[in-house]
Amino acid sequence: MTTLHFTEEQRDCLQELVNVAMGQASDKLARYLETMVHLQVPAIKLVDTQQLPEHFAKRYQQQSVSLISLGFFGDQGLRGETIMLYQLANVGVLAKLLGYSDDDSSEDEMLTDISSVLTTTFLNGLAEQLDNSFSYAAPRILSSRDEHFADKLAATAQQWQLALQVDIRYQLTDYSFHCDMILLIPGEAVLRLRQMLDQILADF
Repeated sequence: MTTLHFTEEQRDCLQELVNVAMGQASDKLARYLETMVHLQVPAIKLVDTQQLPEHFAKRYQQQSVSLISLGFFGDQGLRGETIMLYQLANVGVLAKLLGYSDDDSSEDEMLTDISSVLTTTFLNGLAEQLDNSFSYAAPRILSSRDEHFADKLAATAQQWQLALQVDIRYQLTDYSFHCDMILLIPGEAVLRLRQMLDQILADF
């Protein structure tokens, strides 16, 4: 674990890359929703995957949550899985905005569509800055409207060594929309990412 940490310079560099990529995802989401989207600066943290279920169980205590997963594969061993966690308090308003029916199957379809927009745009933006490219697996629903989602998150997270936790908060014009993104990455991908960050830092 100690060999997989980021230096302060690497973390600052990664934060800037994440900011740019998330800004692109925010713009894409705004166009998709046809409304203004205000994005706070995402907070990133490298954590042990065993910490994730308890952390998010506390954050979403006694709330219904949906989890959408999407795997990604890049050049030079850079790979992983993204998980989007959605708090569903305002999902009905979002469904009306996008013209989806008010039922569970339409809700799952809508969240899968939004996840595809956010994750692929974000990861494409990140890959471009790293001089890399990603291909993607089809998104899949891990949990839908589940107060005990932490168990399913734990089952998925245990397959990976580390998680890059990216806290995203979107404020739409007329209502709040909150979600969390988690990037689950194996140790060798962290080491490769560190090398890429060092190369970027060396070029400045």
